[in-house]
Amino acid sequence: VQLQACGGGLVQSGGSLRLSCKVSGLKLDNYAIAWFRQAPGKEREGVSCLSGSDDSTHYLEDVKGRFTISRDDNTNTLYLQMNNLKPEDTAVYYCNAQGDSVEYWGQGTLVTVSS
Repeated sequence: VQLQACGGGLVQSGGSLRLSCKVSGLKLDNYAIAWFRQAPGKEREGVSCLSGSDDSTHYLEDVKGRFTISRDDNTNTLYLQMNNLKPEDTAVYYCNAQGDSVEYWGQGTLVTVSS
């Protein structure tokens, strides 16, 4: 199983980025998906998740209304659309897939937001 994340980069405050995570080796529609992030000197935190059973979504309070999680089951890809980015969103972002007693991680993609 591989999760290949991409889409990070340098963006100015107020800008947008869309992160993608291409998954191979499993059918994504059977899994809950999530995005986490880890800022320098801080612990990894959950940003958003999307249930594999009822498609319900949850967001970190700080990103509500700015970030949107989604997935494309045809291409086995998950996304994180990030709008109105702020310098405090600067972090390495990781994609994640969770099934029954299993969990998979992508390698991370760096997002840097300049003020």
